[in-house]
Amino acid sequence: MIDSVPNHPPLLAAHGLTFSRNDEPVFGPLEFAVDAGEALLVQGGNGAGKTTLLRVLAGLLRADRGDITIDGRAANATQRSRAIAYLGHLPALKADLDTLENLNFLCGLHGRRARQMPGNALAMVGLAGYEDALARQLSAGQKKRLSLARLWLSPAPLWLLDEPYANLDLEGINLVNRMISAHLRSGGAALVTTHGAYAAPPVQTRMLMLGGAA
Repeated sequence: MIDSVPNHPPLLAAHGLTFSRNDEPVFGPLEFAVDAGEALLVQGGNGAGKTTLLRVLAGLLRADRGDITIDGRAANATQRSRAIAYLGHLPALKADLDTLENLNFLCGLHGRRARQMPGNALAMVGLAGYEDALARQLSAGQKKRLSLARLWLSPAPLWLLDEPYANLDLEGINLVNRMISAHLRSGGAALVTTHGAYAAPPVQTRMLMLGGAA
């Protein structure tokens, strides 16, 4: 007798997902899924709805129609808070806290990945020596690196990354790719938006193309 292989549901799935703004369709209906150990690369020009899609998945916007599931269950606020880490265009940092204070504050809110510490995360993203620097004193690229450190510390298995390569040099782009690769190897998944394939993680990837104005 051959034991059956368990059929695990995707970490995230969307069915018939549709969003409109002022009665104008932005995207949809969309059907896609992303499994643990996999990345979904969301491409499209400006106005295609990439950021809007990630905000809908994160629960920051409400879809017009469709279903979102996490581990096979209908997504609710509690599931999203546990399963999703969102990296948007804004750094989501407290300007008058230093880098370590920002990371400790966010770990207090969202928890922390096992065996990872804020100081080590700062070193990993290239901010060793900036522990006492206030967030408002950092450059755009340094703020992005601090946001990446916060992302790395999150225990959430699903990363929603909106243009994660913006404001980063080649070394920073390679850092993002290493982070995504390590996250997927540990059983996580990622949705990554980008204008094109010039910057994309070198991992097992599905593609989702959104239409819209260039």
